[in-house]
Amino acid sequence: MDRKIKGLILGIGLTQLLAGCMNAVSEKKNTQGEVKDKYASVQEYTGEDYFLNNGDENDKIAEGKSGEVEKAVKNFFLEKYKTEVKVHNLVGNADGVTVFVESVGSVHFYSYAIVPINQGTKKIISEDVMSQEDAVEEGIREALYRVIFYDEFQNLADYLDEVVSDNKVTGRTIESLQNVGGTGFMTPHYTMTSYYGDEAIQPVFDLYMENPDAKIEDLKSAFNEDLFDEENLDINIILFMEEEEVSPSKSILEKVSNDLESMDTIPNGTYQIIVNDNGVHKETAEGYKENSIMTELIKSK
Repeated sequence: MDRKIKGLILGIGLTQLLAGCMNAVSEKKNTQGEVKDKYASVQEYTGEDYFLNNGDENDKIAEGKSGEVEKAVKNFFLEKYKTEVKVHNLVGNADGVTVFVESVGSVHFYSYAIVPINQGTKKIISEDVMSQEDAVEEGIREALYRVIFYDEFQNLADYLDEVVSDNKVTGRTIESLQNVGGTGFMTPHYTMTSYYGDEAIQPVFDLYMENPDAKIEDLKSAFNEDLFDEENLDINIILFMEEEEVSPSKSILEKVSNDLESMDTIPNGTYQIIVNDNGVHKETAEGYKENSIMTELIKSK
């Protein structure tokens, strides 16, 4: 998948990443306002109407056995990734249920797991819980970047808070990130994409997997700065217009891009800066549309 498009998807919605569980979103032109009704204001969107194709029946089964599903998912993350998680949302899919979770602790990220359901017996197959290849690992890598470069990322967060305060833009709700985010380190205003093969962060990841209680100083020492490549870390800034039916602002896009280019106290990486209108697709959690605008810049060491 093209790295730029992947960055957009990871910052906007999870639907495209759930192979075999994908929604087909069609926005045919009509005069009845049907397309408009598919969208919610970003300030109000919590993921309530999110769904996956052919998941209605499994959604009901999972809801009735939510305790069993949650236990299976929590065990999966503890056993495979030594990470404690809390469960936020269960969404039925064609073969089982997709479970959205949030890690507990300083290595903070959102993720998901898929719990199969036997379609004949309606039994939860707890022993076969899975996630997409590298999805959880990617989330951990992103969270570790946030830990070892805490000050730089805090400077970025403070700046984006100012942008939202001073301009007519906003971000996603925390509830939407919890319920249908699922793609690693995410905040209302930005997300990250840590690409597989990033040799700089890999020793940090390995240390964390060996000892989840490793001290921050040890995690920082494990980072191989000489091998850091800006193309292996996308920082996806995703803003929405505050008012409904207002087109994405080019002036705000340019301002954010110019400001970030001049700042030397924020993380290095490839910045994807995106401004959307106010709407989020209710069923897919996607905010990127034909009228969305974006630009890219690289912050180098």
